[in-house]
Amino acid sequence: MIRAYPRSGPNGIELRVIARASSGESMIVDLAEEMAKLTLIVVGLCFALGVYVRGQQPTSSAALEKRRVAILLVIVLAVLAVMVSDAVLGGESGPIDKATLLFIRRHIPSSMTRFFELVSFSGSSAVLFPLAIGSAFCLLWARRRFEALLLVSSVASSAIVVYVVKTTVGRTRPALWETDWFWGSSFPSGHTLVVAAFATAASLCVDRIWPAAHALALTFGMLWICLVGFSRLVLGVHWPTDVLAGACTGIFIPLAMSVAIDLRRA
Repeated sequence: MIRAYPRSGPNGIELRVIARASSGESMIVDLAEEMAKLTLIVVGLCFALGVYVRGQQPTSSAALEKRRVAILLVIVLAVLAVMVSDAVLGGESGPIDKATLLFIRRHIPSSMTRFFELVSFSGSSAVLFPLAIGSAFCLLWARRRFEALLLVSSVASSAIVVYVVKTTVGRTRPALWETDWFWGSSFPSGHTLVVAAFATAASLCVDRIWPAAHALALTFGMLWICLVGFSRLVLGVHWPTDVLAGACTGIFIPLAMSVAIDLRRA
């Protein structure tokens, strides 16, 4: 809340400082409330899942315990994606999105634009789809059918999700400065979502085939996801919540597939 103190000086500096401080405090309180809500929902879902498995599927308890970290991550990603989507659809994320984009615009030098354009291109369909198909053929040649299916299914599912959600939501892209044109509405970030799905699926495949290289594959995958997502903000073609929702959903898809198959096999 902004308190109407008398202006000090011709520009009303005191009033503006108080307004900014109050706005900052409100954002911190809102963030704390959302984090508390996220924690409560995740804890409740984990407890309910544990009770269900122990009561209805006792043979899956051991597998559930073995994959507890992955299951927790799946639940967190799903809840976070839903909460971000709800904020976007409710029009609650606009001020934070705008302030974040303008902050990035002010602090990233224009000389780095070309670099981020190349990073963004690495997340385009022109790169990802041939890469996914080529990787799948290599896995099939190596007789790793499960890994090939996981990779192709993750990329195909993520592409379908992007198309359906973009068409349904129809969010307007940012117009804070002049940018290149990209197909579709703003929500979610298709580049980020599909890259996240491919990188996560590839990391899971590496973990199954070469466990010793899993940490390296995971590090490279997360770095790629972060760079592509950030590049969409630097180029001004997506809101931050578009990127966050895309990353959460993209990681969720292959991870949920892998966990579901492992639990079913148990």
